[in-house]
Amino acid sequence: MIKKGIILAGGMGTRMSPLTKAVNKQLLPIYDKPLIFYPLSILMLAKIKDILIIVNKGQLDQYKKLIPNGNKLGIKITYIEQDKPRGLPDAFVLGEKFIGKNNVAMILGDNFFYGQNLTAKLLDCAKIKSGAKVLLHSVQTPELFGVAKVNKNNKIVQLKEKPKKFISNNAITGLYFFDNKVVQYSKKLKPSKRGEVEIIDLLLKYKKNNKLSADFIGRGGAWLDTGSINDYYKTIAFVQAVENRQGFKIACIEEIALNNKWIGKKEINKSIKFYGICNYSKYLENLI
Repeated sequence: MIKKGIILAGGMGTRMSPLTKAVNKQLLPIYDKPLIFYPLSILMLAKIKDILIIVNKGQLDQYKKLIPNGNKLGIKITYIEQDKPRGLPDAFVLGEKFIGKNNVAMILGDNFFYGQNLTAKLLDCAKIKSGAKVLLHSVQTPELFGVAKVNKNNKIVQLKEKPKKFISNNAITGLYFFDNKVVQYSKKLKPSKRGEVEIIDLLLKYKKNNKLSADFIGRGGAWLDTGSINDYYKTIAFVQAVENRQGFKIACIEEIALNNKWIGKKEINKSIKFYGICNYSKYLENLI
């Protein structure tokens, strides 16, 4: 099982400016919770307890006020500050010491996932021993994404970033599972024309060795990239609708920790005290 996870919560958030000039995008609210809770919940659902969060230089204190070290969740959280964005694979270079000899999952801090069978899928993906695995989701506008064409064994046979000609409508989401070779592969990547190392080039290294496979979120599941204003508000509306209709919370990190038996009633009470009088605390009270 993958035991290490990385959340990439840096970046400039320029698509959401001026909202992101003073506050990091991942600290903005998605309905009643900060955005960072959503990718964190995904790693926790995959039973990953050792998590590195990569943040922009100067924004560390804001994150530590919200999630100091993971103690109240029964997990370990480490932070690294990034002086400037150098591309997604740079996370594995920055996190080399954190990763050590382990396999690792990485999720982008602005990605939202939801689905009935998602937990089972995440646990299955986290079993990866060698190679790399990506999660794909069908989209109507594949030309806006990195896309993958797969064969009947779910091996990826073709990858293309924002293809002008139709290859497939399977977009590569911002959730990846890698073996330990990801560190040495990432170190060898050369920056693209835009001056950053590209995740597609990293995935191509695995594909070249026939070690890149895929899984699908599937119909009934949802994947949203909250990096633009329109998608950000679509995600808020989605979470609000589901939570108000069904009565449970998406990405309640304390509930996930409780269900995983990482924490008990004592830690839930500490969280209630930490959050103060609010609807989120009332929900936590109902859990115990």
